[in-house]
This record gives sequence, C-alpha cells and structure tokens, in this order.
Amino acid sequence: MNGKIIAGFIVLSGLVAGAALYYLQVYGYYSRVEATGNADVTLVSLATGEPEPILYDSFQAIDATSSPIRYRACFTTTSSLAMLTETYELAEEATPRNAPGWFDCFDAEEIGGALEQGRALAFIGGKNVEYGVDRIVAITEDGRGYVWHDLNHCGEKAYDGTVVGEDCPPRPTGQ
Repeated sequence: MNGKIIAGFIVLSGLVAGAALYYLQVYGYYSRVEATGNADVTLVSLATGEPEPILYDSFQAIDATSSPIRYRACFTTTSSLAMLTETYELAEEATPRNAPGWFDCFDAEEIGGALEQGRALAFIGGKNVEYGVDRIVAITEDGRGYVWHDLNHCGEKAYDGTVVGEDCPPRPTGQ
C-alpha cells in the first residue's frame, strides 16, 4: 500500500512539474508590448546606417525578459517593397523564429516560405538592439510585416563560447 502512495506522489509531482514547465515556456515569460505610436517599427537606412521609423498600422508585439531573442511583432504598412529596398538595408539569410501558438499573427513557417519564394523581403530593423542581437523585419508584397530578433555574427560567437575577436564591439560590462 505504501508503494502505491509513493508511486502516485511521484507521478503526480511529475505531471505538476511538466504542466508548470509547459506554462512557463509558452505563456509565463511573455508579455504584450504596447505600441508607442512612432518608433515601434524601424529599418536601418542605407544613407545613415541608423534605424529610422517607417509608416505602420495594426501593431502587435510580445517580448520576454528571459531571452533577448523572444521578441515577435506583427504590423501592416503601406510602404512599397520597391521604395523600401532603395532606402533600407536588406538582411541576408533571414529565418524567422517560432512564436508561441497563442500569438497567432506570427507564423514562422509561412513567413519563411514567403521569404524563400520572394513574396517577402527581410530588412535590418536595428543592429545590436542587445549585444549580439539584431532586429529583423520582414515585409510581404501585400504590406504585412513581421519582426523578430536574431543573433548576429558577434552574438553567435559570444553565446557559443568562441573567442569573439576584434571585428566585434566589446561586450558591455555587467553581461
């Protein structure tokens, strides 16, 4: 009889721990980001090398303090891809990261397919928004836009333990 109670306790503990882990990964750390109204969507200018706001509407975003690459956003824009490519820096080999299923405006598989098929273009939205992390903005032909964070060259080196080298800026103190 004691063995059944102990086994039941172990199984119940495992179920509770599994449910808590699932909740924390999918819901717990994320929070909605409120739109500021003027600089939520930026692209890096070819002329200045600095991020500049673009026209956007219907902005939705989520972020988490647990990781610099958990940011995701969706928006719409009336800016044409032709104008954007002449003005802003394109991102090479952009691959969207998955978002939680409940953030249904961001479908990484659909966005990735649109990028591969040329129905969308990816731009640099900001360089080193956190050390080693760039903001990537993808915009489709019909004006839907998506934002995520991705590791840049320096971030990949810094987070996998390799020597960063002289081509990367020094890490900020306290990180």
